[in-house]
Amino acid sequence: MLHVVGDEVFEPLFRAARRYAFHLEVQDTYGVADEVEALRRWKAGETYEPEEQPASWKAWDDLVVETAGRGVTLERLRVVTVPHSDYTRWLLSQTEIRLEVGEAVRWLPRHLADPADVPGDDFWLFDDDTVAFTTFAESGEFMGLSITTDPGIVSRCVNARATLWPHGIDHIQYVDSEHAHAQ
Repeated sequence: MLHVVGDEVFEPLFRAARRYAFHLEVQDTYGVADEVEALRRWKAGETYEPEEQPASWKAWDDLVVETAGRGVTLERLRVVTVPHSDYTRWLLSQTEIRLEVGEAVRWLPRHLADPADVPGDDFWLFDDDTVAFTTFAESGEFMGLSITTDPGIVSRCVNARATLWPHGIDHIQYVDSEHAHAQ
């Protein structure tokens, strides 16, 4: 059974994680409200100082640091189209902070993955027993989480992680790869 909920349950999912939290991102662009200004400034070549960033960014970083500090492995795999969208290029420029706060980030060019192995939805997988699908409107706006512990659904997400993560390219290598610089 899926339970569609708001953002307020996200934090407890991380606090309950004991072994790992894995995030699969499969969209090439998002319209998340608190990223719009940062993306606009990046496109214009303007800076976005840390003190100007939304409080939600610091809260997220603090949660990740706390979670990693408990020994929970944090993995983020971004399946992306090459050449990259503006949004993906912006993410590439912003990913270093993800590494600094404790996430392992890998990139997987979509053309290198079997389409049958790539789920159509983004999700967080916690400890092989809980999945939180991040749901988005067609505009890319975050709509909430759909959470399930259904063994069949969880198993499919566990298999997606096991299949895709090993093929992802570590962020440090990816930024220097031909994929990151394709036009």
